[in-house]
Amino acid sequence: MQRKKEPVLGFGVDLYTFEDSLQFVHQCLKENKGMHIVTINPEMIALGRKNDEFGRVINEADLVIPDGVGVKLALKIKGINQENIPGIEFSKKLMSICELEGFTIGLLGAKEEVVQQAAKKLREEHENLNITYIRNGYFDEQEEDIILQELKAIAPRVVFVALGAPKQELFISKIKSEMPSTVFIGVGGSFDVWSGIVKRAPEWWQKLGLEWLYRTLKEPARFKRIFPALPLFLVRVIIESIREKLG
Repeated sequence: MQRKKEPVLGFGVDLYTFEDSLQFVHQCLKENKGMHIVTINPEMIALGRKNDEFGRVINEADLVIPDGVGVKLALKIKGINQENIPGIEFSKKLMSICELEGFTIGLLGAKEEVVQQAAKKLREEHENLNITYIRNGYFDEQEEDIILQELKAIAPRVVFVALGAPKQELFISKIKSEMPSTVFIGVGGSFDVWSGIVKRAPEWWQKLGLEWLYRTLKEPARFKRIFPALPLFLVRVIIESIREKLG
């Protein structure tokens, strides 16, 4: 499948629909190909502009899906009506494919009790899902090689990495060449939701693209991360769009 990307402040975002993105990953799995999936949002773009290594990793990813209303609005400003692809929903659909076709998965990240509870809940929901690797996200740089050796020995076909950005993307970038047949995806705080510890926004908030606002109201500490970051992000996109039109 030919990739079609649009740059947003220097970072290429894939313009697939939800289903086409899923089909792309599914095809890679069937062909025994590995890949790195990034679920990008404005916070990650802002961080990538400050952190050259993180920015490089984003631009070298095999699939960059727009996760959240911020990136969707940015593309809208540039005249592109792109579907929002929530990473947590994309990951669950990917798990369903793994369950149906027997692709093994690994869970890496979060606290020990959280990742174990997430695995328990996922097995209850997907009774044929084969989770072959479970590991918490509390490790230092010296332990990274141990984790790599464990993963190589078990070789799950898809690894969901919940270390938060940019740590999860940087970690995936370090090890993916050693596991060329594995699909890696950074999933942030998804294990908290899958374990049942954190509740997602009600469905109507999700449909309106306001899940970020719901989470901010529930966790006021997030406010400083989003404001003024999100408005400034959109202003920068408007300026970039005007520059592009002026040539």
